[in-house]
Amino acid sequence: MNTSKAGLKAASGLIRKHKPVLFSVSYAGLWGQAGMTLEEFIPHARSLGYPAVEFMGKRPHLSPLDWPGARAEELKVLCDREGVEVACVAAYTDFCGGLDAAEVPFPDMQIQYVESLARLAGVLGCGLVRLFTAYERDGVPLARQWDRTAAALRECCDRCAPHGVTVGLQNHHDLGVDTRALLELLSDVGRPNCRLMLDPWSPCLRGEELSQTARIAAPHVVYTTVADYIRLPRFKYNPALINYSRQADDLVRAVPMGEGDMDSRTFLKGLEAGGYEGPIAYEMCSPLRGGGSRENLDRCARRFLSWLGKSFA
Repeated sequence: MNTSKAGLKAASGLIRKHKPVLFSVSYAGLWGQAGMTLEEFIPHARSLGYPAVEFMGKRPHLSPLDWPGARAEELKVLCDREGVEVACVAAYTDFCGGLDAAEVPFPDMQIQYVESLARLAGVLGCGLVRLFTAYERDGVPLARQWDRTAAALRECCDRCAPHGVTVGLQNHHDLGVDTRALLELLSDVGRPNCRLMLDPWSPCLRGEELSQTARIAAPHVVYTTVADYIRLPRFKYNPALINYSRQADDLVRAVPMGEGDMDSRTFLKGLEAGGYEGPIAYEMCSPLRGGGSRENLDRCARRFLSWLGKSFA
């Protein structure tokens, strides 16, 4: 059996329940990792056993600057030929960016960028564009940052709607990173095409109760992405005490699925108990145990499929 058939056989049992997705950021050449073009990534993802992919919406992958309509249509043809669905296009936004330069229209530029990705998503037959919220800025009232972010998200939703695209809010940036806060922000946005892309990484690291958190949020969730990490305690030597002082925050390092400290299975089971039946994506988006060679990336990508199959056996 060749590699492609073996991989697809491994994934076949998952597709019926939670479609596995491979995020192209994993092969974007960042963090010292091996890189691929999107044209290379699509057949490679299929050979690993993934029926669907998520595209990173910036260079060196799906930047609107590099993908005019005709080229995007060629990418759609390639996806169809390989039998690979585009499950999500990932935007990179920070709607409080530029608060120290009020004369520069940072929100406008980001909204236009999101609309451009929505247009590309429509060509690719993809109905979901991922957005981040905002990093908090010191010295600016939090209510002002909240309102600015919510207003930008509402306009993004309105501009994505004509393309048949849902906006997915991912719990990554500071604003709305807590699940209760994210649900409150979702309510303030108040658009039917605004949903959540809730991941276990943040709740795990911050100590939220995973099962109940996932269950409560599940009716609003359309997508989730997982990866595994270990927490490495940090200490600083204090020569005056001939001892070490414990540092407040741990170092977090990516490892293959099942080798880390993230209890993603409990989170996913909670999502499922709340009615979630959507995709489950895998990403390698930081320095990874084993290094950034293509062989190690492939090993980890295959490991995820195996882990996911056991999680829902």
